[in-house]
Parts: sequence; C-alpha cells; structure tokens
Amino acid sequence: MKISIGSDHGGYDLKELVKAHLEEKGYEVIDVGCPDKSSCDYPVFGHKAANLVASGECEKGIVICTTGIGISMAANKTPGIRCALCSEPLSAKMTRLHNDANMLAMGAALIGVNMAYEIVDTFLDTPFSGGERHQRRVDLIEAWDME
Repeated sequence: MKISIGSDHGGYDLKELVKAHLEEKGYEVIDVGCPDKSSCDYPVFGHKAANLVASGECEKGIVICTTGIGISMAANKTPGIRCALCSEPLSAKMTRLHNDANMLAMGAALIGVNMAYEIVDTFLDTPFSGGERHQRRVDLIEAWDME
C-alpha cells in the first residue's frame, strides 16, 4: 500500500517517526513535506498529501500538525477526501469501519509516539464495513457539494 504523509513544522518530528514506522512495516511512503522544523503553513502540506489520495496515487494519507485540527480541515477541502482527526485507536477504528476515511490526521502536541503508532496501525488495519447504511452515508458525504 502506498501512503502519503505530510506535516507542518509542529508535526515534523512525529511525521518522521511515523514515516519510519510505516516503512519498517513495508508500506511505501510518499513524504510531501515539510522538509524540516522551519515555520511553514500547514494547508500547503495538507493539500499535497490529500491530492495524492484523491488522485489515486496513494491509497491512504496521514497528516500531522500541532493539534491536527488545521491540517485535517485543509485536507478535507479536497474533493473525495474523508480525513478524520484521531487521538486514540477507537476513533481510528470507527472512522474506517463507518466512514471509510481515507486520511488520518493527528496532533503531535496531543499524543505520544507509541499512541501515534497504535492509531496509525489501527487506521490502516481496519477495513470499511461496507454495510448499506454506512455506504449510504459515505455516498451522502461525497455528493453533498452537488446539492
């Protein structure tokens, strides 16, 4: 599986650790930046990571900033993206099961490294349930812009 990953300066350290964790597990990771801890704008990297998922080049994406809030908002502006901000594994599991989320956002200042690994692993290991009511709701999310 190919995964896009991006962060701002506040999420840089955690991004680098998560990237190494994913590569150790055999995932192909496309790092869209940021390249270091210099101050930068999270929407740039949220959009870059989201565009790779929306285009189909990557199956999933992960974005990280200080709280995860801003970068998840930026990613969700991309059509076809369902980015969920998760701070513990149950949310990561439920957003995959019920919402077929294709991107994960995390807040580097809010969770530790081991928790981040657990969230990422849960997110990537949990399939979409595919149930009729959940698919209907995902379809409504995707169609909402057209109404």
